[in-house]
Amino acid sequence: MSFDEDARTASAAVRADREAGAVHPVAGHRVPVAAGRVRLGEGELGAWQRRNRRATAPHAIEQLRLAGNLDNLARVADPEDATGAFRGRYPFLDTDVFKTLEGLAYLLAADDAEDDVTRTVRDFYEEAVGVIQAAQREDGYLNSYFQAPEIDKEPWEDLAWGHELYNLGHLIQAAVAAQRRLGDGRLLDVARAFADLAVRRFGPDGDPQVCGHPEVEMALVELFRETGERSYLELASAFVDRRGHGTVELRVFPAEYFQDSAPLRELDSVTGHAVRMAYLAAGAADVALEQGDDGLLAALQRLWDDMVETKLYFTGGLGSRHSDEAIGDRYELPSERSYSETCAAIAVMQWSWRMYLATGSAAVLDTFETVLYNAYAAGLSADGTAFFYDNPLQRRPDHLQRSGAEPDGGLLRRSWFGCPCCPPNIVRWTAELQDHLAVVTPVGIELAQYTAATVETERFSCTVDTAYPWDGSVVVTVDAADAAEVELALRVPGWATDATVRVAGESVDARPVDGWIRLTRRWTAGERVELDLPMPVRAHGAHPSVDALRGSLAFARGPVVYCAEQEDGTTDLDLLRLSPADADRAVVEHRRILETERIDAVALLLPAMADAPAPAVLYPALTGGGSTPAGATPPPAEPMRETTATLIPYALWGNRGPGAMRVWFRTR
Repeated sequence: MSFDEDARTASAAVRADREAGAVHPVAGHRVPVAAGRVRLGEGELGAWQRRNRRATAPHAIEQLRLAGNLDNLARVADPEDATGAFRGRYPFLDTDVFKTLEGLAYLLAADDAEDDVTRTVRDFYEEAVGVIQAAQREDGYLNSYFQAPEIDKEPWEDLAWGHELYNLGHLIQAAVAAQRRLGDGRLLDVARAFADLAVRRFGPDGDPQVCGHPEVEMALVELFRETGERSYLELASAFVDRRGHGTVELRVFPAEYFQDSAPLRELDSVTGHAVRMAYLAAGAADVALEQGDDGLLAALQRLWDDMVETKLYFTGGLGSRHSDEAIGDRYELPSERSYSETCAAIAVMQWSWRMYLATGSAAVLDTFETVLYNAYAAGLSADGTAFFYDNPLQRRPDHLQRSGAEPDGGLLRRSWFGCPCCPPNIVRWTAELQDHLAVVTPVGIELAQYTAATVETERFSCTVDTAYPWDGSVVVTVDAADAAEVELALRVPGWATDATVRVAGESVDARPVDGWIRLTRRWTAGERVELDLPMPVRAHGAHPSVDALRGSLAFARGPVVYCAEQEDGTTDLDLLRLSPADADRAVVEHRRILETERIDAVALLLPAMADAPAPAVLYPALTGGGSTPAGATPPPAEPMRETTATLIPYALWGNRGPGAMRVWFRTR
């Protein structure tokens, strides 16, 4: 990667007069095409966004009101009218309001309807912005927990668990979204005042500590990008390099939990709390891009590769330990105990997107795609109003859902949580999906992800027609183009081994290089580019060091990982045996799997064998005696019987009632 001045000049030129997206680099070769220039159509991601507007965002607003998150801020805004006490057990509950506001800014900007949903969204947005403005102290500080009169703690006295800078990060991101999408600078004024306070307190001559929960690093870089104020970038850079020097006060968890055991540039592997790790890495990638820090970027690439090769679940989930929501050791990937928090899925995608912007790597986009359609998508119910906090790859029939430290919980998704970080995160991330589809480069445009959409840039505009991820046909129709040559770059996922391209009806001998097919020509309005990504059913094994998966296999098609639910068969899922050859004999059914789905998905029917139930002996003796008398012949094993395994997308599991589920199966 190069950070030369020509690239900076070129990227600035294509950035002129553009609406900025959620991530809007000043340096580098790539500028995301943002909302307003990208409109999602009738495909899968467009359906997600319509569900987000119709169901998830109104549900989040209702739950935030019921849980008291907004009331906490209102009590601080008007102490004389305050009643009761701070509601909730955590000092960072303001962030759930901020994350929701970030998503609502996108919804309001895109919404031309005047209905009950619009009124609900607008009313909450306006009320929350007013309350936030009124709650801020004169010095810029804002946190409804530490500002509450009954809380016997001072601001900044507990950086490990107080999360004030984490709060600031989410406030900044909401404020930047409101400014960019709505032209509303009210939250930006609040965020800048708080950020200026942080610069004064933690800047070069201030307190050399870090927040216990990374996140503010990403936000400060974005605030720099929006305002041009370099002190924000410098503070983000300082936070990245200060971490790892043992400044976080340790109580319950060790330094690794906070990524504070070694400097980020020296870490040999992703470690500790999964969300914290990925947020930190994403912010560091922002810093590396803006400062041209190739050394930091190389360290991040090394950590990324280690994560993908040894610590990421097949679904793209990150985190195998419930006790501390942590990543675990290399190859420690048990299916039943997969934590894979939904927030961690979002964090991995944020890291992935920034690595792509910095390096142009198609491989990191492949991981982004895996996470998007599996680990992330599974976190939300099909009706948009219930959530998984953790996302396992197996559930046994007698499993009881538990989430973090909460002692209760139903068998499947829940409508809200005592620590409700995931639902508002889903609201904002889904609202921003279009900001992660395409980028402008100095020579043209790169299509990073595929879904039905229109993309408009100065030099090249197009309509993308596709039923991806259920179908591998992607048709790009040119709507307008420069008279000069423009490069159209199409990502070819790593699983698509026989991709083909046709331009204006003619086959093109264009083979992917580093995951991209690059087509450079003078384009004419109406020309069609047809990319075909074959989607055979694939059987996957696991690295032999993954002890939990020895002798197991899983199935995928395109970017979608599949699972079996007890709902679809009479055979106990633990008795199913499949083979890699069964993938070639799979029947692919394009159909509406759930009544609540608004689009046809794909189910798989695979020939399988079913074992007879095993004897009720937990650890049977294989040598040296046992229950069979000496000299006697053990009874013959009951033969396996033929059956059919119905597999559905992992993202859709848990929508039809409680029951067993598994992604990995025994081989035969």
